[in-house]
Amino acid sequence: MTEDQPPPAWLGDVADGVDAWTRRTSRPDPPPPDTEAEGPDADPESVARTILLDQLTGRARSRQELRTKLASRRVPDEIAERLLDRFEEVGLIDDTAFARTWVSQRQSAGGGGKGLARRALAQELRRKGVADETTRAVLDELDPTAEEAAARELVRRKLRTLTRVDDQTATRRLVGMLARKGYSSQLAFSVVRDELAAGGRDEPEEPHSI
Repeated sequence: MTEDQPPPAWLGDVADGVDAWTRRTSRPDPPPPDTEAEGPDADPESVARTILLDQLTGRARSRQELRTKLASRRVPDEIAERLLDRFEEVGLIDDTAFARTWVSQRQSAGGGGKGLARRALAQELRRKGVADETTRAVLDELDPTAEEAAARELVRRKLRTLTRVDDQTATRRLVGMLARKGYSSQLAFSVVRDELAAGGRDEPEEPHSI
């Protein structure tokens, strides 16, 4: 390389590598943080309010879910409860409305719903922290025929996958599926028996217990 030729582009990389290897870097140390410019710590109440608003964006949540989230972010209990009360006063937190929406979405057997029965719905709402009294009131609003309709839809859908299975095995699987979704054994067997008969298959004899 002659004096008139510019140094190759990779030369700087090599120099940096040598400096790093020999710990002879010429770069100055970064300046210490400017604590005055950063300002004081964020106000805990403002932080908690932001967390609540973020959590409520997209879908409703129960008060207990929000309380748990605030605790995980180390929001003091006193601040958390005060803000939860305030959000409840203005209608942003409403466990009854939350429970109704949850039940509506989870009870239906179509449109992405799980086809859950009252017993399973009650268990889910309890895990969400909804009070038993609120849960009972919401479940009592359900149409009595809706649970059976959802069970029938579940059985019809599952039967399409059991065409090569004998009737006894199909009955066991269908009743077991409904039981896992919270249906009573009496309703489960009744629905399965009717749907097997409607499909031209043998009606199983009702067992003493399922």
